[in-house]
Amino acid sequence: MKKALLDVLFMSEKRTSTLLLLKNGAKGMEYLLSSLKTNRQSLLPQMRVLEEHYLVDHYKDTYKLTTIGNLIVDEMAPLVDATEVLDADIDYWGTHNLEFVPPDLLERINELRNCKVLNPSIVEMFEINKDFVESAIRSGSIFLISTIMHPDFTSLLSDFIKGNKEVLLIISKEVLSKLREESYNLFKEFIDHGGVKFYLYENDLKVTTVAISDSCFTLRLLSENNEFSNKKLICNDPCSYQWSKDLFDHYLKRSILITEI
Repeated sequence: MKKALLDVLFMSEKRTSTLLLLKNGAKGMEYLLSSLKTNRQSLLPQMRVLEEHYLVDHYKDTYKLTTIGNLIVDEMAPLVDATEVLDADIDYWGTHNLEFVPPDLLERINELRNCKVLNPSIVEMFEINKDFVESAIRSGSIFLISTIMHPDFTSLLSDFIKGNKEVLLIISKEVLSKLREESYNLFKEFIDHGGVKFYLYENDLKVTTVAISDSCFTLRLLSENNEFSNKKLICNDPCSYQWSKDLFDHYLKRSILITEI
């Protein structure tokens, strides 16, 4: 009696990993053994299960996905990637407010591979992430969303202007009021200069900060109770760039350009 396909796909790590390895084309047995860090005696029974369920074909010592195998793995791969993203720190994802992330981007959370959750100490809490700053220095464009006034906020923007960066910054109503009250002249200089384009998001921004450079992305979500959280997500993987940029663009489309104070 044949196994249920779900059991074939997920009840053996070797079978799951083999299918994903074959996603981009046929592979030889030696390649599979090396990638899976296993031996032929251990892998062959799993390959037979995949063949018996018409997911894999082989000729001599080379294996490839069947039409059914391709169909299933195309759907399976994003799910496996998503679980790996969440498994990396399930406590973080489970205790932070994900309402800020639009549903279509939550469905693409698998793109946040190789990201890390940082938990800065109290001493480091208000320091801007060094990886991001170094990346921003090398970047042509910088995209920011902020609902707080960081102590180095205005000086960082000044540095970006001096470096001839394109800077787009989405702020909340509270940050706008604070800029007007505490940094009026400098804020006016920024707007008049045009080096930083400020946008106002009039609705509730359920996030602390988003910062995107050409090669680094940081995200500081609120806790599940909408309270400030010290933890932040940082991604240096190129796969995450488009995800982060789509997140920024989602809010940019719903924001208003600030042209005067």
